[in-house]
Amino acid sequence: MNTRKKRQKRRNRQRRRQQPLTLVLMVFGGLLLIVGGLLAWKPTAARQEPVQVDPEDIVYDEGLYAVHEMDGAQLDQIPFLPEDGPQPHLVIPEDFYNFSAISPTAVVQHDFYLVNTGEAPLTITRAYTTCGCTTATISATVIPPGKAALVTVVFDAGYHDVRGQVVRRGVIIENNDPEQPQAEVWIQAAVTR
Repeated sequence: MNTRKKRQKRRNRQRRRQQPLTLVLMVFGGLLLIVGGLLAWKPTAARQEPVQVDPEDIVYDEGLYAVHEMDGAQLDQIPFLPEDGPQPHLVIPEDFYNFSAISPTAVVQHDFYLVNTGEAPLTITRAYTTCGCTTATISATVIPPGKAALVTVVFDAGYHDVRGQVVRRGVIIENNDPEQPQAEVWIQAAVTR
């Protein structure tokens, strides 16, 4: 066999050996970008303001229990107040909580606050979660001006097999604040293996 063909065969062998390594490096680099983006991601609320909540200002009435729904938004059913009158103003002091690492069978919960800093009652017409593994209890459906409602979000890591994953789950809260008729609070957890 002549020298030229030998060199060509050698180059082809080297390329075949390098292709899997290149593919592995590309996949690994892509995974690093995805994981880095997921760890850095944090949802932002339309209005997240520093507000102190006094336990005496928390309202408890008939309340609301939120579970996973597939219907989507129902904003046309929200009883908004007349535009020329006083309006509610929803503020969520903290809209995201990271549980960090939890076991694959853990059931964890976190409390969020919905604060009405407006001049009219804030009415919560509906709330639902983004997944069946997450539920929420809201202490009141009507929040007078200057008062707050407590939202307790419960995440059940054993509901699905999510071992080894970072998961984010949310609660969508439909209300009569015309500037923010869909408010959201989110939790995150790194479920261990």
